[in-house]
Amino acid sequence: MRMQFGVKRIRTGRIPYLPLFIVGLMLGTIVMNAGKALLLEGTGLLDEYTLYQMKYMTVDSNALFVYVLGQRMKVAAILVIMATTYLGLIVSGGVVFWYGMSTGMFLSAVVIRYGLKGILFALIGIFPQFLFYVPAVVILIVWCEDTCRSIYFRGGITDGIRRLLPKKLLQLLIIVSIMAAGCILESYVNPYFVSKLLKIF
Repeated sequence: MRMQFGVKRIRTGRIPYLPLFIVGLMLGTIVMNAGKALLLEGTGLLDEYTLYQMKYMTVDSNALFVYVLGQRMKVAAILVIMATTYLGLIVSGGVVFWYGMSTGMFLSAVVIRYGLKGILFALIGIFPQFLFYVPAVVILIVWCEDTCRSIYFRGGITDGIRRLLPKKLLQLLIIVSIMAAGCILESYVNPYFVSKLLKIF
């Protein structure tokens, strides 16, 4: 496969998402373990006091939903906007790497703090919303890459936008709907599971 960039032709292929995620995961794990004195003890990240507050706080699910929805849609909007620029491919790969690194750091943090119970905390902390978030994010990243390639590397910009707009908007609507469903679960269902789990901490 070749793409047109100015007067040059550059050989290209799909972004290696899985390797990027794994590299980010490994790097995040290394960083957290190497800097745990600063990143954990120095910040109080996920310490017992934080969990104690979480155990006895009352969650306003409506307010949480508004906040979570705003945060998720903000990230999605940034990705969509960047997908329409020449930086779309770099951003798509960079986001996957960052998610991998964040996952590695989070998992390392909970394991360092709480051992095997930390793994359970990590799983419950993202359940059941991850059943919607993971597919939505994967599809969105691929959507961003494909949109960028279609606009800049598979034809003219004007022609690409006019030809793809109806299809891409429909796909984006589906992605947003899946993410919104995840926000509902995160706001109204997940707090119940987390509150039950915290009783063993």
